[in-house]
Amino acid sequence: MNIAIFGGSFDPPHSGHESIVTKALEVLDIDKLLIVTTFLSPFKDSFCAPAPLRQSWLAKMFKGMEKVEIFSYECDQKRQVPTIETVLHVKSLYPTAKLYLIVGSDSYASLPKWNRYEELCTLVEFVVAPRGAFIPPKDLKILPIHVNISSSKLRSFLDKRFIPKAIENEVIAFYTRNPMDNRIERIITALSDKKAEDIQVFDMSGKDYFVNTVVIASTMGERHGLSLLDHLKTELKGAGENFLNVDADDNWTVIDMGDMLIHLMTPQYRQKYNLELFLKEREEEMKKIRGVE
Repeated sequence: MNIAIFGGSFDPPHSGHESIVTKALEVLDIDKLLIVTTFLSPFKDSFCAPAPLRQSWLAKMFKGMEKVEIFSYECDQKRQVPTIETVLHVKSLYPTAKLYLIVGSDSYASLPKWNRYEELCTLVEFVVAPRGAFIPPKDLKILPIHVNISSSKLRSFLDKRFIPKAIENEVIAFYTRNPMDNRIERIITALSDKKAEDIQVFDMSGKDYFVNTVVIASTMGERHGLSLLDHLKTELKGAGENFLNVDADDNWTVIDMGDMLIHLMTPQYRQKYNLELFLKEREEEMKKIRGVE
């Protein structure tokens, strides 16, 4: 069995990625092509779109291509995963398979900096997709395409020519949203993943409050709030969020993120302190002060 591994942030996926996959299926003698979405690239500090969304876009792009599999191993780890670890995992699933690793020419130039590079060289055969000026060494496998777009450039100008039709509307909608909306969505998704209940978001901007946004969620009981806190730290690390202060106990955890507060409360404490009522009264008070009906 021959397997190709094509990894990347795909933030967002673009027509260059489509070309690489199409050409790899055409010129490589492979039985399977694994597209590996990083949770967070080992060479980056943050991401824009959360990993599940990037995987969803890739699934829509390559739907119906029988040899293509969206491989979730790195996303499932919810951390930075070096390529050598992913390759070893694939090798454990397919011990006798020959493995190809597809990389861009810019990544190929930095390979010696990769984690356990020499070991990686013994496990895979590299296949390079050129971008820009690139003179390949002799005997290196090359995908005969020229990809002149990158995800970072696409985020900057969102040219529809480079966005696959299957995901065009979703990609444009996501990257043109208010950045605060993206942050709130990540937080709500992380809380929902770990079974937080009755999640509410209060917009306090312009209301003379010391933060712009307040998120309140109910826990399922004592200690669940601490579990939610750990999960938030894991999920939001790659998005560049800063936890300036955390006041945590079994019943009520408060997370200060500078311009945002997150309250994780047991149902009993939430009922007792009724923060929702306080915030709504604050909003009404500011309306009266400003003469807004």
